[in-house]
Amino acid sequence: MDRTAVAKMGAVASASVCALVGGVVLAQYIFTMKKKTACMQALRLWTLLATYAVAVGQNQGQKNQECPKLNAQMPEFQKKTVHIKDPGRVEEIICGLIKGGAAKLQIITDFDMTLSRFSYNGKRCPTCHNIIDNSKLITEECRKKLLQLKETYYAIEIDPALTIEEKYPYMVEWYNKSHALLIEQGLQKDKLAETVRESDVMLKEGYENFFDKLSEHNIPVFIFSAGIGDILEEVIHQAGVYHSNVKVVSNFMDFDENGILKGFKGELIHVYNKHDGALKNTDYFKQLKDNSNIILLGDSQGDLSMADGVANVEHILKIGYLNDKVDELLEKYMDSYDIVLVKDESLEVANSILQKIL
Repeated sequence: MDRTAVAKMGAVASASVCALVGGVVLAQYIFTMKKKTACMQALRLWTLLATYAVAVGQNQGQKNQECPKLNAQMPEFQKKTVHIKDPGRVEEIICGLIKGGAAKLQIITDFDMTLSRFSYNGKRCPTCHNIIDNSKLITEECRKKLLQLKETYYAIEIDPALTIEEKYPYMVEWYNKSHALLIEQGLQKDKLAETVRESDVMLKEGYENFFDKLSEHNIPVFIFSAGIGDILEEVIHQAGVYHSNVKVVSNFMDFDENGILKGFKGELIHVYNKHDGALKNTDYFKQLKDNSNIILLGDSQGDLSMADGVANVEHILKIGYLNDKVDELLEKYMDSYDIVLVKDESLEVANSILQKIL
């Protein structure tokens, strides 16, 4: 007999004992009372007490069911793509998230290759930057330069031999050079929607359920992206999931009065400076001071710092997508993320957790 069954039997037994004791006490009360009205009042009181005791027992049984076993009660965790270093700890965190419910929950997530797909049918899917790189908005010469930059700097971004501190200046170089090339092209704001529609960008399987369920329960969703914010917003808008509970922080384009790109707003956000960006968004997180339970989703080591602006974290579950250089990076990801999803193009695991919480 498993622990859940034992707990249920214990809860029922407790309820029965409670009802029995209440019955004995009230029987004595009835015996001492001489009037019929007093007897009827006592009988009604006994019925209420018995009903309450049974309800308490049922509630105890339900509470014992709230903390699921990953393998036994959450089949999504049995997929080969799912890697967990410490299942017991993950169960404890999920249990805390479930007990906190909707009132305490918030989502902090990356976008490119986290909410969007890394590949589909063996073909790479574009990031927000790649959507423009592959579009008709830029010249062939510009496209070649952007591709050369990607080939140079992406290898540095995912190099397992380099630390985040060593990668940091190269990411700044890459983003600044790429953005400068886009500004030279004089991109038109009114062409962005069409560019997204014509692209091969895809959100992960299960995205409708993910966004819609969070919207239904008014769970705050903070999308923190090193991509291009205008493109990101257009992607989720065209997918029909840019709900009012979603806030996007990213690199937003700055257009002149004629709708021509002249620069980028604010300070640069790249994959390895999200800690700084998180601290700059503390006003947003302060408004959510009661939302002390967090589900964080990312696909890089830099995404682990996205919740650094949250001051009152009670429970945080970190889910990491590992899309490239799996053999070299798996151990490092398992050391830092609670759950690692290897080459997984779905939101199935996150949705299964939300199903338990909401």
